[in-house]
Amino acid sequence: MTEIPMRPHEPESGHPTFSLDEIPFSRYGSWLDISPVVGLHRFAEDLHLVTHQTGMHAILSLVPQVDGERVETVWEADPATLTWRHAEGQIDAAFETTDTVRLRGRGLALKVVAAEPALTPFSGPYFFRDPIDGSLVYTHYQSGRRYRITTLSGRLTVVGDQALGTAERGAVIEPADSGSWEIAVEEFETSRRPYVSGGSFALVEDAVRAEFTKFLADVAPWRTQRTPAADLAAYVLWSATVNPAGFLQRPSVLMSKHWMDKVWSWDHCFNAVALAGGRPELALDQFLTPFDHQDPRGALPDSVAHSERLYNFVKPPIHGWALRTLRRHLAQDLDVQALTDIYWKLAFWARFWLDARRAPDRELPHYQHGNDSGWDNATTFDPARVLETADLAGFLVQTLSTLAELATELGLVADSEEWSVLADAIQQAMIDHLWDGSGFGARNPNTGEITRCASLLNLLPITLGARLPAQIADRLADGIKVHLTEWGVSTEPPNSPHYEPDGYWRGPIWAPSTVLVENGLRRAGHVGLADDISDRFRRLCEKSGFAENFDALTGAGLRDRAYTWTASAYLILAAEHEDRMRLAVPDSAEVVA
Repeated sequence: MTEIPMRPHEPESGHPTFSLDEIPFSRYGSWLDISPVVGLHRFAEDLHLVTHQTGMHAILSLVPQVDGERVETVWEADPATLTWRHAEGQIDAAFETTDTVRLRGRGLALKVVAAEPALTPFSGPYFFRDPIDGSLVYTHYQSGRRYRITTLSGRLTVVGDQALGTAERGAVIEPADSGSWEIAVEEFETSRRPYVSGGSFALVEDAVRAEFTKFLADVAPWRTQRTPAADLAAYVLWSATVNPAGFLQRPSVLMSKHWMDKVWSWDHCFNAVALAGGRPELALDQFLTPFDHQDPRGALPDSVAHSERLYNFVKPPIHGWALRTLRRHLAQDLDVQALTDIYWKLAFWARFWLDARRAPDRELPHYQHGNDSGWDNATTFDPARVLETADLAGFLVQTLSTLAELATELGLVADSEEWSVLADAIQQAMIDHLWDGSGFGARNPNTGEITRCASLLNLLPITLGARLPAQIADRLADGIKVHLTEWGVSTEPPNSPHYEPDGYWRGPIWAPSTVLVENGLRRAGHVGLADDISDRFRRLCEKSGFAENFDALTGAGLRDRAYTWTASAYLILAAEHEDRMRLAVPDSAEVVA
């Protein structure tokens, strides 16, 4: 084939570069990525091809070489191209399709070997040369897929062909007389026709670049010089989206293409809201994904992944709030059929909390563990795990009131009245039983004991906004100020004896709590405080990226470093801020082309 000269890696405007230590290189729709992250908090020395089908599995180790020896390279990536750079040459990678990666090199060889050396009757890779087309094929037990390497140019040295037991399995791809080489690596199931190139490497790059450019323009048309992280936030969402497969019946935005490669049943709401304005169909898919898996009593699963559905916990019923917010962002509202479908799914979810999570003679629903709240280890749950909490009541009130509105739109008058009565009753019970005049507590449904703590979770009824009595909203706003640090709203106040800098929900700043608190404060009339929280969190993302959570005092990113609901939170807050700026000062800034 015709050799394509290597081009300098010069990202175009609107195509952010990023660190592969933090964000994997992937493409919209793909279940593959290239990253040094190969497991839970596990970082390899070299980049790996990783799949997220049947779980997270490192498949191939990609090792640059010169004269048969591994060499250190500098990794550079933008949405279209990943480059290994070295004084002797470079290697580039690009996703030709969602299941095919093209790699090419000049001056450097590439050693491609199975990430796992051990083959047993139940695990590991089996490797052979296909006699039909001469390609190299791995069958991988854990992922249940095959991985094929086809040489387009260059010279191959193969090791481990048909080896059993523990062995090195793979090949070294070296430049031929032209000084360059190129291969294609595919993921598929049992059988596929021999690989045929879909075009030159440059055409592959251009196609991916154009696809991302369109996505960026759709989801962040408002971006300006004031929103410097918008491009990267869009890439995090775009690259974490997978095509329907396994249990995921719709295009789905995973929480990450690191180890958090699932859809959790409240995380998805923030991705749906962020996508609503520019990709409404994808946004609706995000909202509905967990509802595809409701159990016979209406409960949503805790999480859904390619080959796993977990029902041992649930997640909080923020879906009424999310649906209202999503509809506000849609350019065109949902039609009657879509609203009807959502209405019955949401009603079934609400009935779960009313019927399966209220103890006899109790007016308020309860969580069975902190995991049900999404705040797994918050200090609210230190005295007991089974609790009636004000955040749960507040979320359910919003879902019930949303159902009342939907029922009115659909002409279901009696249903609307019933939902409204239930919403008012739950809110009043929350105030009567959990409010002491200065703050909300949590009640043990087995003993009736009320406990109090400093967790931000106890302040989340602010999400009720203007539904709250003004004096309660004012006290909650004062409590939220206690949690405010330079970077945003901490989940436990830094002066608390229980505060932990990397304590999950016992200190760090999280995106969902930020969005919920900011939105509730704004609707409750505390606009200045809401603006301040939005400003601080956006600045935090611009400094530290889109981590799962952040150290509340230093702003450092923690845990999974490419988390989609964090990127979505930035996009939501940045879009709303830009809207306010344009209303306040029309034409105050030019949108980035």
